[in-house]
Amino acid sequence: MKKKLKLKPYVLPSVYVLFVAVLTVGAYFVMRNMQEEQTEPMYNYVSKTIVEKEIPVLNETTKMIKPFTSEGVEIGKYFYDYQGQKEMQEKSLTKHENTYIQNSGVDYTAKEVFDVVAVLDGTVTKVTEDELLGKTVEIKHEDEYITVYQSLSEVSVKKGDVINQGQIIGKSGSNEMDKDLGNHLHFELYFKGSVVNPLDYIDKELKQEGE
Repeated sequence: MKKKLKLKPYVLPSVYVLFVAVLTVGAYFVMRNMQEEQTEPMYNYVSKTIVEKEIPVLNETTKMIKPFTSEGVEIGKYFYDYQGQKEMQEKSLTKHENTYIQNSGVDYTAKEVFDVVAVLDGTVTKVTEDELLGKTVEIKHEDEYITVYQSLSEVSVKKGDVINQGQIIGKSGSNEMDKDLGNHLHFELYFKGSVVNPLDYIDKELKQEGE
């Protein structure tokens, strides 16, 4: 007659505890692997977004303002346009010593003296005074723009000064060349070395070089 095997009382609880421990450890590693798989792609995506050098950047534009802020300032003489209408060309001539000269800028007039401001950020490259043209300030800007402010009665900047757009650089005045205009500002604009009509640029957004 065969004898029946009897398990000792502590064997079953031990097996149960071991089984639970195995399940717990297994579940821990499964959850850990799932978290790593979910975390890693998100990390790579964020890193690429931050350091990627080829991400397109929005083009920046700058708006050129008028060289004055006072009300009541009007155009006394226009820029001479070789391709413009004859009537407008006649309004763009300056007579000096019985000689007609084509106007290379725009002349702004007003009854009262007004503040003259920089139309763009830039650096003052020249401050001169001439009996014929009066006090003059020249400012160099980015993207090969240069502005000239003539017929000033006062100048409040000097060569080498870094100027902010809208900053006062002087006051309107008069000169011998355009004495018929009285109190005024003669304003010239150069782009890439050539004089251009300021009215084609003022109050318009200028694309910066490289756009």
